[in-house]
Amino acid sequence: MAQKKGMLWASYLIFVLVHCQLQRARCDALPNVGINWGALTSYPLNPSSVVDLLKHNGIKKVKLFDADSWTLSALAGTGIEVMVGIPNDQMERLSDIDEAEEWVRKNLTKHLRNGVDIRYISVGNEPFLTSYGSKYTGSTLPAMKSIHEAVENIGVADQVKVTSCLNADVLVSSSDKPSDGEFRGDIKDVMKEMIEFLDYGDSPFFVNIYPFLSLYLNPNFPEELAFFDGSGKSFEDKGTVYTNVFDANVDTLVWALKKEGHPDVKIIVGEVGWPTDGHKSANQDKAKRFYDGFLKKLGNKQGSPLHPEVLDVYLFGLFDENLKSIEPGKFERHWGIFGYDGKPKFPIDFSGKGDDKMPVGVKGVRYKEKKWCVLSEDVKELNAVYDAYGYACANADCTSLGYGCSCADLDVRGNASYAFNQYFQVREQSVEACDFNGMATIVKRDPSEGTCKFPLAIESAANSLRALDAIIRSRLLGLALFFVTFM
Repeated sequence: MAQKKGMLWASYLIFVLVHCQLQRARCDALPNVGINWGALTSYPLNPSSVVDLLKHNGIKKVKLFDADSWTLSALAGTGIEVMVGIPNDQMERLSDIDEAEEWVRKNLTKHLRNGVDIRYISVGNEPFLTSYGSKYTGSTLPAMKSIHEAVENIGVADQVKVTSCLNADVLVSSSDKPSDGEFRGDIKDVMKEMIEFLDYGDSPFFVNIYPFLSLYLNPNFPEELAFFDGSGKSFEDKGTVYTNVFDANVDTLVWALKKEGHPDVKIIVGEVGWPTDGHKSANQDKAKRFYDGFLKKLGNKQGSPLHPEVLDVYLFGLFDENLKSIEPGKFERHWGIFGYDGKPKFPIDFSGKGDDKMPVGVKGVRYKEKKWCVLSEDVKELNAVYDAYGYACANADCTSLGYGCSCADLDVRGNASYAFNQYFQVREQSVEACDFNGMATIVKRDPSEGTCKFPLAIESAANSLRALDAIIRSRLLGLALFFVTFM
C-alpha cells in the first residue's frame, strides 16, 4: 500500500514538473523583446500586479519613462532588466555634475543595492522631435555626459549605460530611400557629438520606429508596407529589396551612422507598436496583424537587410494612457496591448511562435460600482447639449469618438452620453460630476454599443494605498484608545 502511494506521489510530481515546464515554455517571451511601461493615466495599477503580468507573460525587459521608486521597488529581485528615464524638463538641471550625482544617488544607487537590474538610463525622451524645435538641443548631451560621469563615479558604468531615446524623425532622406539617410541638418552637429559619446561609452543608439505613423502622415502610403505578412508590395534601393517600412527605417539609421564614421554603434528599437483606437487605421485587428508579423520576424531571428542580426526591441506599450497629449493625434492614448484596466485587447504571442492566444492580464483589479452617467432621456433640445459635451471632452478622454474610431457610430445623444460618462468616471463617480446643468443622469444599465465601450472607473493603486493607510491608522488609533482606557 505504501509503495502504491509512493508511486502515485511520484507520478503526480512528474506531472506537476512537466506541466510547469510546458507552461514556462509556452509563456516565455523572446529574450530580445521588452515592453514600455508608461504612467500617464488616471488609473495607475499596482506596480506589483503589473510586475506579475510581466512575469506571467515571460517578459524580461521593461522600459520606464522615469525612475519612480514604487515601480522600481516592485521590480527588485525579479531578474527583469530595467531602463529608467529622465524627463526632458529635468535635463538642463542635470547638466550640472552635482545635480547628476544626487540624481544617481537617489534613483540608481539605492535601487541597484535593492536588487533592481537597471541596465540603461535614457536622458530625455525624444528630445529632438521636430515639433520641439531647439528647446532641448542644448541640454540633452550635457545632461548625458553628467549622468555618465556620475555613473562612472559609483563604479557601475559597465553595467548601466547612458543613452537617449530618439524618434526616427532625427533622420531624413532626400529620396525616401535608406541609402540617402542622414541626420537632420538642424541637429547634425549635436548628433555627431552624441554618436561619438555613445561609441566611446559602448552605449546603444535607441530609436523609436512607428510604421503606423508612415500610414497616418501620408494617406498615399501603401498600407501593405506597414506590415510584415509579405502581401506583394516592395521597393528597391541600390539592389536591396524592402518589403516593409520598419526595415527601411532601421537601414536608414544604419546608413546615417556609417556616414558619421560610427557603423558599429549598437542599435536598439526603443518603441515600436500599433494603436487600437483614435484613427481609422488604429484598431485591434490591425494591431494584431502588426504584432503577429513583427514577433514572428523576430522569432525567426530576422533583422533588416543591412542589419541582419535580430534587434533588441521594446514594444509600445503595456497600457492605454488617457493623460497623454493628443497633439500628434487621438491615437496617442491607445497604444496599449492591454487596456487601462490591465485586460488584454487581442491575442498576442510574445514568444514569436505565432500561437493565437490571449496574454495574461493584470489580476485583482477592482472596479467601481456598476453605474454610468448618460444624457437624460428627458432632454429633447439637443442643441443645448453641445456646450456640456465640449466641457466634458475638454476635461476627460473623448478620443474614441469621431470618424474611424471605436465609437464612430454613436449619434448626438450617444456622443454626449459617452463624454458625460468619461468625465464622471475619472472623477471617481462623484454624483456632482453627473449633472451638466441637469441634462445628465446616472444609470445602472451598461450603455455600451457594439465596439463602443463605456468604461468603468477602477480603484487605482494610489487610492487603494490611501484606503489601506486609513484603515491602519484607524486600527492603531483604536488600539491606542483601548490601552489608554483599560491598561
